[in-house]
Amino acid sequence: MSNQRPSSSVEFQHGSDHKHATLDIDESGQCSACRFALEKERIDWEDREEELLRLLERHRRTDGAYDCIVPGSGGKDSAYAAHLLKYKYGMHPLTVTWPPILYTEIGLRNFRSWIEVGGFDNLTFKPNGRVHALLTRLSIENLLHPFQTFILGQKNLAPKMAVQQHVPLVFYGENEAEYGNPIADTSRSLRDRSYFTTRNLSSIKLAGVSIAELSETHGLTVQDLQPYLPLDYRQLEEANIEVHYLGYYVKWTPQESYYYAAEHTGFQANPERSEGTYSKYNSLDDRIDGLHYYTTYIKFGLGRASYDAAQEIRNRHLTREEGVALVRRFDGEFPKKYFNEVMDYIEMDPDYFLELCDRFRSPHLWERREGEWALRRPVYEADRD
Repeated sequence: MSNQRPSSSVEFQHGSDHKHATLDIDESGQCSACRFALEKERIDWEDREEELLRLLERHRRTDGAYDCIVPGSGGKDSAYAAHLLKYKYGMHPLTVTWPPILYTEIGLRNFRSWIEVGGFDNLTFKPNGRVHALLTRLSIENLLHPFQTFILGQKNLAPKMAVQQHVPLVFYGENEAEYGNPIADTSRSLRDRSYFTTRNLSSIKLAGVSIAELSETHGLTVQDLQPYLPLDYRQLEEANIEVHYLGYYVKWTPQESYYYAAEHTGFQANPERSEGTYSKYNSLDDRIDGLHYYTTYIKFGLGRASYDAAQEIRNRHLTREEGVALVRRFDGEFPKKYFNEVMDYIEMDPDYFLELCDRFRSPHLWERREGEWALRRPVYEADRD
């Protein structure tokens, strides 16, 4: 597998998903995700739970008001986090949702089940559809990043709602180090406020375009763009909002989150495997999910099966040999199921999208073989050296 990975989501130019963040490799060639998987085996999780209980006691409300916010759209991880906080630890969470660009049937069903079966209050913010489609198209044209609009809203909504609703505690699920961010990020649960705030709007780009250009060329106002922008740092400081990772206190395993969510909130896996991979329970919400993973394969040589297999190998649910075989079979599969629907939504010619994919292929990763594109060094060929 390649060492190419998208940039961190703190960089609004790129706005990468928290599950597809910067890959940090040490001098021995080991990535931080693998190092963190080993570190989790050494953590005293009973001590971590005691830390969590002390944190929750400081914020727990007894007057019926919300005392924490959990963002999510009803996937297994947000369902797990919200249910654990409410029913095991006695908190009163408000769930907040920045919805997928185009809900899948199973995604919408799981969202409703999360709220209705799980039993949570929810605030959903639906952004301006015209602006959303435009920014999604520009993100693809400029960054080959279909998911940027969703990710920016997903990361920014919870702190904004915390300020508006006067709820000082926000919980995200697992730390990005689970997927490759620097392992130093795991030294504490508290997320630095700079991750959700800005001191200078003029330095931010959305969809690879400056705010000034979005205004001048596309007629978008700052008000149009506000849902995608981070808070002013003074707002978060004045409200004294804390943003934590629940995965710092609780040993996080995707498969266990799935089983827990299925049992307690009625979460359902796809009846068929997701395109580009072998799994059925990861990233089911959005019809653009498959396109997102396909573009990571084009840009970085890592497709959806690579992501799934890597975490299952780290969690010892697959052998490396099994993971390599699955990557060889499924990585880079084109997501045709919703492709035309997504193209219609963003008003993009399908052939133009394919042209963009070829433009974004890095020559150190890709080459032409007998008229077809091929990775220069896929994991299943490198293993034979």
